[in-house]
Amino acid sequence: MKNIVLIGMPGAGKSTIGVVIAKILGYNFIDSDLLIQAREGDILENLIMKNGIQGFIDIEDQVNSQISAERSVIATGGSVCYCDEAMRHLKDIGLVIYLKLDCRTICRRLGDLNARGVVIKKGKTVRDLYEERTPLYEKYADLTVDLTGCTITRSIEVMKDILAENRSLLE
Repeated sequence: MKNIVLIGMPGAGKSTIGVVIAKILGYNFIDSDLLIQAREGDILENLIMKNGIQGFIDIEDQVNSQISAERSVIATGGSVCYCDEAMRHLKDIGLVIYLKLDCRTICRRLGDLNARGVVIKKGKTVRDLYEERTPLYEKYADLTVDLTGCTITRSIEVMKDILAENRSLLE
């Protein structure tokens, strides 16, 4: 069975939905942001400050491109879409699902970007980030699931239905 790889904007619910879907399917759960923090011995916010945006993306690319897993739900960081090698690897080992939300919902959920360890250039807004990343998520996704307007409970139901409908893609 292939892995399920969740991509999308920060605040889209990748980790929250991912852990529940993993439990439902009997899969393992991997949060790639936690793998980065464990390997580097620091939180994302500090890693971005210490290494700069490109330095952090290089670390993220390395960590994600080395994930070795089976029957796992992998929740990636929002900036993984900038990591070409990692995205090729994740597509090889899993079904890549883009959890899509509208920009307004993302803005409401995010709050303080710096405290979340979000990769964003100075002077850029969440809308700028959304418009920059959306085409990349769409490029890499095997499936796009629009969860705009869904509660977490409804999002999980939608994901269960999508996975049931696309079971053959996981084999």
